[in-house]
Amino acid sequence: MHTSSVDSPPRPEHHTAARFAGVLTLCSVLLLTLVAARWSPLIGADGDISGTTHRWAVDEPVLTQTCRILTDWVWDPWTMRLLCAAVVVWLVVRRAARWTALWLALAVALGTVLQQGIKAAVDRPRPVWPDPVDSAHYSAFPSGHAMTATAVCGLLLWLLHRHGVGRAVWRTAVAVAVVSVVGVGLTRIWLGVHWPSDVVGGWLMGTTVVALAVWVHRRRQP
Repeated sequence: MHTSSVDSPPRPEHHTAARFAGVLTLCSVLLLTLVAARWSPLIGADGDISGTTHRWAVDEPVLTQTCRILTDWVWDPWTMRLLCAAVVVWLVVRRAARWTALWLALAVALGTVLQQGIKAAVDRPRPVWPDPVDSAHYSAFPSGHAMTATAVCGLLLWLLHRHGVGRAVWRTAVAVAVVSVVGVGLTRIWLGVHWPSDVVGGWLMGTTVVALAVWVHRRRQP
């Protein structure tokens, strides 16, 4: 007798994705708690690192301007969302992938809502400098640039892996994703608009969004 996918036992990869998502969620909540409680060792480390990188940024105007261009145009959250939107449109055109298109759009949208909600709840002040090299608005934690880049790059990498692209394409995509995710976080610290823990929080929460989305997608598959 035929058994539907709803009644079939979860596959091993479902358990792996769920465990990974659970660990990332716990790590994200822990860091969020430390930031909200203004844990002294974390605040002190943030201040020391930010003070050092800000002095470097003031002394290196060419590198600082390069960081501004990268963070404001190449790795900006809206650039990442537009990239995601282009992939969504492509998936919609491929009629068999419409569920994946909806899944991708919802994952990125819900990640943005989560990011803004946490920013409003924590309401962490951004660094303030007497000689700023850049400016930013709204609360600091988590870094929206870091979280959005991590979520979008992670989701797109998973889709590429799932569709079995060639080795050269895969390696190039991984390299671009890693440079983008790490690079955008470093530019936010260099420009003095985020504390280091804001960026780490963005990376953690973005990865959590990817893990949860992958778990949902695998649960949806027959």
